[in-house]
Amino acid sequence: MREPQPIIGQAWTERHVIILQCSETNKLIKVYKSLHAPIEPPRLNCAETLSQLISIGYQIHAMASLPNHRIQYVLVLF
Repeated sequence: MREPQPIIGQAWTERHVIILQCSETNKLIKVYKSLHAPIEPPRLNCAETLSQLISIGYQIHAMASLPNHRIQYVLVLF
């Protein structure tokens, strides 16, 4: 039996995840996101991208220091 597929207009009940990788000089390096995560076009400025995501309801779930002077943010929209 086939699994029912979501249709346009159907409410999503899952969480959405976005991972941002930024330089220590505030430059956005990479964006990873869950398949249906709502997002505005990312900015080159990491702080501005974080600000946009927080303004549409994402919350910072975790942060980590990465090699090569990078910072990673995990944001979740509930």
